[in-house]
Amino acid sequence: MTKVILASKSPRRQELLRLMEIDFRIVLKVVDESYPDGLTPEEIAVYIAEKKARAFDEEIGDEIVLTADTIVAIDGEILGKPENADHAAEMLGKLSGKVHRVVTGVCLLHNHRYNLFHDVSEVFFRKLSKEEIRFYVDKYQPFDKAGAYGIQEWIGLIGIDRINGSYTNVVGLPTEKLYQQLKRLS
Repeated sequence: MTKVILASKSPRRQELLRLMEIDFRIVLKVVDESYPDGLTPEEIAVYIAEKKARAFDEEIGDEIVLTADTIVAIDGEILGKPENADHAAEMLGKLSGKVHRVVTGVCLLHNHRYNLFHDVSEVFFRKLSKEEIRFYVDKYQPFDKAGAYGIQEWIGLIGIDRINGSYTNVVGLPTEKLYQQLKRLS
């Protein structure tokens, strides 16, 4: 398989690639993650993933650059990464007792061609108490996670009733779809 450059500092994405036994190295670039108004959650995630990949277009040889962006959407609102503990608790309060969607957009840049795809999972949270939310935020400090939670952490273990769709998509990378796309490019 062609060597992969992972353009992400996410330890969760790195671990998923390791579990997939994909040979990769990490290269990071600072990219503005803003997006135009009026896009759907799916369009936003793919737009930002492609924007991240464009930063590499002139520098990469025959390697595959993998970029991704994960967002949480509920009731027409996009929940990004929380700014602080109070913001994280507010986000988790919005998710408590409801269903939300997790969308991950992925871009594979190879030979100046952009292979774009996305995945969507529905996550069903049970009603969380304020004490559970505060415990999670204080102990796990989920400030680097869209929607202020990691499904693989305590809150996911005690608070999620079920998921429709890919678990790894909720973690931050839809590995099932990624594997198929990488096979096509290799």
